[in-house]
Amino acid sequence: MGNKRGFARCASPAALTALCVLIGGAYGPVWAQEMPISASGAPVQPLSAIDWLSATVTPAAPPAAPNASRAVVPAPPTEPPVTGGLAPDASISTTVLGRPGSFGTQLDGVGLLAPDQTGFTRDLWGQSGAKDVVLAINALQVDSIPALKSLAVSLLLAEAAPPQAGPNPIRAGDVLIARIDKLLSMGALDQAYALIEAAGPATQPDLFRRAFDVSLLAGEEDRACQQMRATRGLDIAAPTRIFCAARAGDWPGANVTLGAELALGGIPPLEGALLSRFLDPEPFGDTPLPAPPKPITPLVWRIYDALGETLPTGPLPLAFAHAELGPRAGWKAQSEAAERLARASVLSPNQLLGIFTSAKPAASGGIWDRIAAFQAFETAYSAQDLPAMNAALPAAYAAAKTAEIEVTFAALFGEGLAALDLSGFDPDVRAMIDELGLLSPAYADLAQKAAPQPPVSSARHELLVGLARGDVASVTPTSALARAVAAGFTNPPLPDDLALLVQSGQQGMGLLAAMSRIQAGIYGEARALTEGLALLRALGQEQAARRTALELMILERRG
Repeated sequence: MGNKRGFARCASPAALTALCVLIGGAYGPVWAQEMPISASGAPVQPLSAIDWLSATVTPAAPPAAPNASRAVVPAPPTEPPVTGGLAPDASISTTVLGRPGSFGTQLDGVGLLAPDQTGFTRDLWGQSGAKDVVLAINALQVDSIPALKSLAVSLLLAEAAPPQAGPNPIRAGDVLIARIDKLLSMGALDQAYALIEAAGPATQPDLFRRAFDVSLLAGEEDRACQQMRATRGLDIAAPTRIFCAARAGDWPGANVTLGAELALGGIPPLEGALLSRFLDPEPFGDTPLPAPPKPITPLVWRIYDALGETLPTGPLPLAFAHAELGPRAGWKAQSEAAERLARASVLSPNQLLGIFTSAKPAASGGIWDRIAAFQAFETAYSAQDLPAMNAALPAAYAAAKTAEIEVTFAALFGEGLAALDLSGFDPDVRAMIDELGLLSPAYADLAQKAAPQPPVSSARHELLVGLARGDVASVTPTSALARAVAAGFTNPPLPDDLALLVQSGQQGMGLLAAMSRIQAGIYGEARALTEGLALLRALGQEQAARRTALELMILERRG
């Protein structure tokens, strides 16, 4: 079976058709972790897939253990019990109602994209168990190919029937939380917040924590605090209450709460020190701020920012980059954050364009040189100055490659460049324009027209056009990568485990498995790459398969 670690937890048929298919057995490492099981055999609260959430809600205290020394007053023997006990009637079932217009009635089925928008079936998860779905979502890694990131976001936002409870049921809503956390880990902050909103008022602790932190990272502190004040039934942690009281101008109330919590030891020392400075920085003079904790939470980041010592977001999880997109950050910090988010395919091309062209570089080297090259080409493109475009495109495309934002660059300029009269352009520049067209959203139309000026490498051009059309019958691949990619479009038979996902209607798990196999293929597993592309096509995702194939060939990501 190849890598034995890949099958370490694959003893049951259910696991074989879900988690083991996802991790690919011999094709990649085991990323997923089993959920902990309590001593009674019931699943306990699964750990979040992200570890940097602010502790905005105080965890519920566990039930008190029986105390033998405590006096127990018996009920009067002549008085019958009021009820037969507090255990729920087994004949009564409960469910979480969905918002009007949403598909299904359970929280885990909440989504933003209807089946007619995604092309996914309404019964997206089929017979997949909820626990297996959570493990598969947590295990998913799509950090190299933009088309796969886009597909993953669509899957996470899809409105569908919730997964089956399965043999190891978990809490209702845990699949939704796993989807939100995966979006946050991908840096898809707006999408994560929209999904939280679609679930209804954030009255559950898990939803509130994420809604609050997303608002902080988006620079919407007042919105976060309004959410806190509007939420009932949650035990809001003291640092959160103090922060929001200060934001509302209630400095006396914030100081009273802080003093009481410090006296009772209800606030960790570091947060207490930061909040003390946040409320009244003068007594501390020039004393350096304490070193930031690990991990840094959005609330801690915002407090450092308010104290004038903004922590750089480059070393932090991707979602933190959104905090430096606003006007409070300097242009260099904005540009670096925008480039990082564009690389992750979670920033709109027009946002990057707006930030990159909002000023002139004041220095040279690094991102300044990339911005200068971008601006020189954008100026020529806006003026439709063909000679200037011919001269400026090589440096601009090289800068996009260095930053790994070629697909964003193509979305901005690819289709427009392909429509120009390229007869006066250098052959190398025409080849770049051909690539950018095939990386753009208009790739299918451009492939049908076929470039009138063949690029430098005609064999490569034929393969790319064939992939864009989904027809590689007449193409002779000339590299191992090209052969593996092209083979995915020759309808190869799928292995039994993947075929079973298709036949049993487990489209969601099949898509996760396909993306994971393709990701493993980037690291050198040619067969996994072929099978992943073939599985995408078998699941009805032809366009995603074509875009993925084109990006694999043009971007030449190697993990």
